[in-house]
Amino acid sequence: MEELALQPGACILRGFAHALQAPLLDEIPALASRAAFRHWLTPGGRRMSVAMTNCGKVGWVSDRRGYRYCEHDPSTQQRWPGMPELFLTLACSAALRAGYPDFDPDACLVNRYETDTKLSLHIDQDERDATAPIVSVSLGASATFLWGGLQRTDRTRRWLLESGDVVVWGGPARFVYHGVAPLAAAHHPLTGSRRFNLTFRKAL
Repeated sequence: MEELALQPGACILRGFAHALQAPLLDEIPALASRAAFRHWLTPGGRRMSVAMTNCGKVGWVSDRRGYRYCEHDPSTQQRWPGMPELFLTLACSAALRAGYPDFDPDACLVNRYETDTKLSLHIDQDERDATAPIVSVSLGASATFLWGGLQRTDRTRRWLLESGDVVVWGGPARFVYHGVAPLAAAHHPLTGSRRFNLTFRKAL
C-alpha cells in the first residue's frame, strides 16, 4: 500500500480498503432500504447532484434551513441505520495509519455518484469536534479528487482516486477546500458506472 502525502495532516492511502470493496458495497443496499438515497437541497434551494444517505448515531442533512446533523432521517422521522461494524473498523484503522489514533466516528455520509455527478469545492465545518479527522473511502468507478487550500480561491490540485483508496485529513489540513470533478463515464466490475463514497466524521 502506498501512502501519498497531500500536505501536513492529510494523505491518500492507496488501496487501503481494496480487499474490502465487495463487503463494504454489500452493506449499502441494506442501509438504503432503511434510509433511501436522496438529493438534498442547499440552503439556497439548489438540488445537489450527488445522492446521499447516512448511517451512524447522526446523519448530515441539508435544506433551506441550512446544513446540520440530525439524529433522525427527516424523510421518515426514524433514526438513521446503525453504522456497520466493518465501516467503523475500517475508518478507525485508516485514521490510525494516518496518525490519528483516537478517531471515534459517529456519522458516515454515504454518497452515490452517477456519470457527470460532481461535488463542488467545500469544507466540512458542521462538526462540533474539529480535532477529529475526516476519513473518506472511495468505492467503484474512479474519480478525480480536488484538493485546494484554506481559501476557496487557492490553487486546486487533482488526484485520481480508485476503488479502495482512502483519503484522511485533519489537524492543519482539517479545513482545506476539497471536492470531486464531474464523474467520467467508466465501468467498474462491482458498481458499473457508479461511484460510492463513505465519509466518516466525528460530528458530536
